[in-house]
Amino acid sequence: MKKVLILSGAGISAESGIRTFRDANGLWEEYDVMEVCSVEEFERNPKLVSDFYDARRADLRDKLPNAAHEMVARLKRRHPEQIEVLTQNVDDMFERAGCPDVIHLHGTLTELRCEECGRVFEIGYESQKGATCPSCEGDNIRHNVVMFGEEAPMYAELQRAIEECDLFVVIGSSGQVINTAWIAQWFEYSILNNLESDDTLDPFFKTLYIEKATSAAPKIEAEIEYFLALQ
Repeated sequence: MKKVLILSGAGISAESGIRTFRDANGLWEEYDVMEVCSVEEFERNPKLVSDFYDARRADLRDKLPNAAHEMVARLKRRHPEQIEVLTQNVDDMFERAGCPDVIHLHGTLTELRCEECGRVFEIGYESQKGATCPSCEGDNIRHNVVMFGEEAPMYAELQRAIEECDLFVVIGSSGQVINTAWIAQWFEYSILNNLESDDTLDPFFKTLYIEKATSAAPKIEAEIEYFLALQ
């Protein structure tokens, strides 16, 4: 049975109005990423970091999934055992598009984690101020997003998917956080969709769609369906 690994990055959600760090007018223009996304700064100034994630969570409230999220969700529902959906994104656009079993490699904004008992629980789009753990009732609570300087336990799922899948599809990822160029070398068949070309990334993929994720979506869907239909 053929399997497909779909790995997405910030570019797939940019068209839903979710700001990225690296793009023009991105969050890096307002924040020093290491001040709001690192373990060291969280230990030094937890309020600054918590306020940052509260703002990101609130910003998600009125955002909607776009055609690229919906395409991935359709494929996953249609081929639940053959499509693996992994994302570097911490938003919930795939879930809101109806995509089941999404693996979030870096955690999710809509969840909090108790530092006392380890319980992870839903907070939705609300502030974490005053939140307590539903299990131990403790108030030592933090965002459930992986920061620089700490382990990303779900990377084990990425390694598993790499070993099990036959087609590697990347949508909206620069390859700077996860080395997608290196991963692509393990696959005979691969697809890359980014808004802009990148000479350090593009040559490692068999098929390129250098355009918006929403316009590439029907082409990627057709290619995946064709690949899965091959004997």
